[in-house]
Amino acid sequence: MDGLTLFGLVAVTLMLVFYALENRGRWYVFGFACACVLGSAYGFMQGAWPFGLVEGVWSLVALNRWRLAPK
Repeated sequence: MDGLTLFGLVAVTLMLVFYALENRGRWYVFGFACACVLGSAYGFMQGAWPFGLVEGVWSLVALNRWRLAPK
């Protein structure tokens, strides 16, 4: 497994974990947003720019949800 594939695997795994834990607190929403940024970076690095673009937008949506979540 090359380094880029490993990076993508870690990014997507973190997205799954943080998404599953979002209802436990707003910092898990923030973690999900950060993992989406990693997923976006992976998409662009592998040349799948539609995936990178969608993940980038999804990270902005998650950051907005984190911003609006009760403190």
